[in-house]
Amino acid sequence: MAQFSRRQFLGNVAMAGAALSGGLNALAPEAANAQSTEAPVPIPVPIIDSHIHLFDGTRPLGAGYMGSPEYRAQSKTSLPSLYSPLARPAGIVGAIVVESSGLIDDNLWYLEVCRGDPFMVGVCGSLDPGRPDFPQYLAHFHKDPLYRAIRASRFYNADGGKVGLKPEQVANLKLLAQADLALDTANPSMELMQANAMLADAIPNLRIVMDHLPSYDPAPSGQPGDERAFEAVVKEMAARPNLVVKLTEVYHRLGRVPGGEIVKEYEPLRARLEMLYDAFGEDRVIFGTDYPESYGIATIPEEVGLVKRFFAGKSRAINEKYFWKNSARIYKWTPRTAEQPRLSQAAN
Repeated sequence: MAQFSRRQFLGNVAMAGAALSGGLNALAPEAANAQSTEAPVPIPVPIIDSHIHLFDGTRPLGAGYMGSPEYRAQSKTSLPSLYSPLARPAGIVGAIVVESSGLIDDNLWYLEVCRGDPFMVGVCGSLDPGRPDFPQYLAHFHKDPLYRAIRASRFYNADGGKVGLKPEQVANLKLLAQADLALDTANPSMELMQANAMLADAIPNLRIVMDHLPSYDPAPSGQPGDERAFEAVVKEMAARPNLVVKLTEVYHRLGRVPGGEIVKEYEPLRARLEMLYDAFGEDRVIFGTDYPESYGIATIPEEVGLVKRFFAGKSRAINEKYFWKNSARIYKWTPRTAEQPRLSQAAN
């Protein structure tokens, strides 16, 4: 006959008790629920990355841009099939490509690549509003529902420090507004920020997106573009309701200088985010990673984790606006998979 120690006996009794408890709870689930003290696990907010770059340096035409220096050293391509496996674990369920090439032909390439991968919800293409054939190309690419915006930042002159809009480009950008497409502008400088405010006044129905605003590092006090001047131009932009900002490139190299110091201490990054969030509000801030320009500066989980930490004390409704609803409203993208969220008609 097998011998049982006291420890084995007590263990068997405990197992039997657990089994009996499980059986009773199965017969009376309401009793089991009444005894449970665990809080329900919140459903994660889905994330749409509004700013990634795609390219293929192996194509016959090559690629004028191939990510950060660290990325170029290890790859000549950036495709949805390479990006999405890195993004999904961080909660990202879709993305928008933003032009990284001035070639008109690459608009077609962006559309073809994105059409072939439903992870991609939109294209912010490359059309120069200074070209006389801008209206024809706009009408052509606008036929594709994935084409949601263009990026152009040279619609102004800055002679002697005085900023003025280029009239012929303003006329073409009015056509962009009539087509119900958005305009991305990058990268932030004092002149571009001033021009954005002027353009917002000139075309009040044009949705203007200022990219990478947290990456602007003001000059030392007393010099042009210092902290006080920066705060003033941010206030000017924030006063225009058709101008929104991407809280992208929060982690960045100081002065956007290659090889420069990367600030990763949370407090100065939080202070910059707080200043911009307070200025523009919950309805005019958008999430993006700027991948693979961010490669070597911060990983996708680090990018997501930083802004999640900042928004952690805010409501779920505010988090949804930042992580996907505001981009859906500005770019008017349409979900292509079941996991990608959809704005209700009332929210449009």
